[in-house]
Amino acid sequence: MTYCVAIKLNAGLVFLSDSRTNAGLDQISTFRKMIVYEKPDDRFMVLLSAGNLSISQSIREILQVEKLKDHESDEGITIWNAKSMFDAARVLGSAIRRVHDRDAASLQSAGVDFNVSLVFGGQIKGEGMRLFQVYSAGNFIEATPETPYFQVGESKYGKPVLDRVITPETPLDEAAKCALVSMDSTLKSNLSVGLPLDMVIYEANQFHTDKVVCIDENNPYFKMLHGSWGQKLREVFDSIEDPMWNGEQTNVPLMTQSGRSLPLKKISTPDEKLI
Repeated sequence: MTYCVAIKLNAGLVFLSDSRTNAGLDQISTFRKMIVYEKPDDRFMVLLSAGNLSISQSIREILQVEKLKDHESDEGITIWNAKSMFDAARVLGSAIRRVHDRDAASLQSAGVDFNVSLVFGGQIKGEGMRLFQVYSAGNFIEATPETPYFQVGESKYGKPVLDRVITPETPLDEAAKCALVSMDSTLKSNLSVGLPLDMVIYEANQFHTDKVVCIDENNPYFKMLHGSWGQKLREVFDSIEDPMWNGEQTNVPLMTQSGRSLPLKKISTPDEKLI
């Protein structure tokens, strides 16, 4: 299992991935799940992968040379000459289908599903930033202002904080912090996700970045964030009053839709059993 998250903001893009893979409790390894494709002053793209490691590694290799032809006479579209991120995502989809055609039958005969999930985002000169989630069939969807982030892998633990914090207007540094909190929550709850982490922060219209970092257990910022997040969660939890079960009133009013304040009271069935 793995956990990867990518966020599209007005200010730029944030990418974060863990590096743990496992084929059982006693077969745990470290493999990078992020790759950066960069052509200075022309394009900057990042690929995150989850699922079967052999499949994702094959896709990454083929993607470097894959050509998508709409007609036989075409020169062919690659990730290096594509005029848009949409076309680059189409090339990625073509690479996935090529690996599927080559390996899916053999995998199935061995009882292994063709399982891969990818997030692909970046910017090509001449258009704005774009972010896609790509499925094992090679089809994809694009991030929108209403859904500005994608997750692949073990996503459920890190999703709540992203939903509460991330909007297109979120500053890059704040989004990076949110992504790390999301990852920390996942690390806490799932042993199949683990350090080190790879993070890339891309500022819009730059076509390169110096903010590429590998985060291990000795990283001082991540150690601080891990400790602070757990402590602050506990403090907020402790500050909320316990439920009242016997008709007591709380100091915190219950707000109605009309704006009036009502005391919190016991809700009972006709035979006075609490629900």
